[in-house]
Formats: sequence, C-alpha cells, structure tokens
Amino acid sequence: MVYKSSFTILFEDPFWIGLYERVGNGTYEVCKITFGAEPKDYEVYSFLLQNWNKLRFTLPIKTEKIEKRKINPKRLQRQISSQLEDRGMGTKAQQVLQLQRDQNKAAKRIKTKEQKEIERRQQYALRQEKKKAKHKGR
Repeated sequence: MVYKSSFTILFEDPFWIGLYERVGNGTYEVCKITFGAEPKDYEVYSFLLQNWNKLRFTLPIKTEKIEKRKINPKRLQRQISSQLEDRGMGTKAQQVLQLQRDQNKAAKRIKTKEQKEIERRQQYALRQEKKKAKHKGR
C-alpha cells in the first residue's frame, strides 16, 4: 500500500490548523489538527510522532489513480515553490471535512433523538407510577 501524503499548516482565525492529506490505493483522506499558537517545526514533528495512531482521518473518498512518472527537476522545484506559497486550504480538503462534519452531525442528531425518547419513556413511567400510588391512597 503506497500513500502519498502532505501536511499543510495554515492560520484559520483564531487558531493555527494542520491539514494532513493522504492519497493512496485510489482513495483520499484528510485529517484536521487544531493547534493553539503557531507551532514550530519540531513541535509538529513530535506531535505527529506521538499521536500518529490517534489521528482521525475522514472516511476514504475514491479518487483517480496516481501515475508514477519521472519529474523534471526544474518542474519539481517549481511545484515545491508553488506549494510553499500561502494558498490556504484546498477545496477538496474542505469538501471532505465538510462531509465528515455532516456525518458527525447526523450521528449526533440520531443519538440525541434516542436519548430524548428514552427520557420521555422514563418520565411517562414515573407519571404512571405516581398515578397508581395516588389511586392506592399513598
């Protein structure tokens, strides 16, 4: 399994965030990491080493296959310099993160609805108990 990954740090008011994107086996996944103040390189490196297994990536989204080919060194240098420019978050990463937020919201909505239903049934049972106790003259 070969993955191509990139890690981008950017400022999203009021926090610094890190976007860890990985592409491999025809899938695209992204993980958003929130930092407080601007992190130093060594802090990011140590964070990734310590928390690698705790990172929560989005569900894999199918993508087209990456072709492996030799890249001209000058072209590679231009690509690196263009990636270093401050462009912000990529639209694909935004879409995938939004999809994950929507899925989390739907799951939370279902869980909340179930909790309310359980609470409503408990309240009903308590009212019925009180009615029976009152009927018995207690």
